[in-house]
Amino acid sequence: MKECPRCKKEVKLNKENKAKPFCSEKCKLLDFGNWASETNKISRPIQSEDFYED
Repeated sequence: MKECPRCKKEVKLNKENKAKPFCSEKCKLLDFGNWASETNKISRPIQSEDFYED
């Protein structure tokens, strides 16, 4: 089991959970809303070296 990235409840990562990795559709939509409103954002522009492994 893992935990929901939004509310930290335990999440079953199986086929029945259509909101995975979230615990519910509500947490999934709240997280999407934070990205859409730019509350969450990537802190710096992506560099080409970000795609290479060490």
